[in-house]
Amino acid sequence: MPKHVLVVDDSVVIRQVVRADLSQRGYAVDEAAGGRSALEKARQAQYDLIVTDQNMPGMDGLTLVKALRELPGYEKTPVLVLTTETSNEMKAAFRNAGATGWMSKPYAPERMTPALAKMMPDGP
Repeated sequence: MPKHVLVVDDSVVIRQVVRADLSQRGYAVDEAAGGRSALEKARQAQYDLIVTDQNMPGMDGLTLVKALRELPGYEKTPVLVLTTETSNEMKAAFRNAGATGWMSKPYAPERMTPALAKMMPDGP
């Protein structure tokens, strides 16, 4: 059974691009348009990886990571932040909240390869 990934971004285009890439790699992929819907999906299903943006209406990525870490079963789930944010302060805040990895937008599949190898070494 393939590993289950949740892609969280308010941009439909980003969600579709990441979904297409991860699906092609053999992962089962769900999407959420924001932090609140992602948290609800995480309460209903167990994901093996979460890819989230920071800047989203309603609940931002940092708040989502903090909330995920409080959910049973999500204490150690890899969380990859995919965002336009680049400040060291923001990166530190995400690390302190429990994020596992960081990728700057624009999305590039060739940068996802080493991130997946590090966070999900067993593959899909």
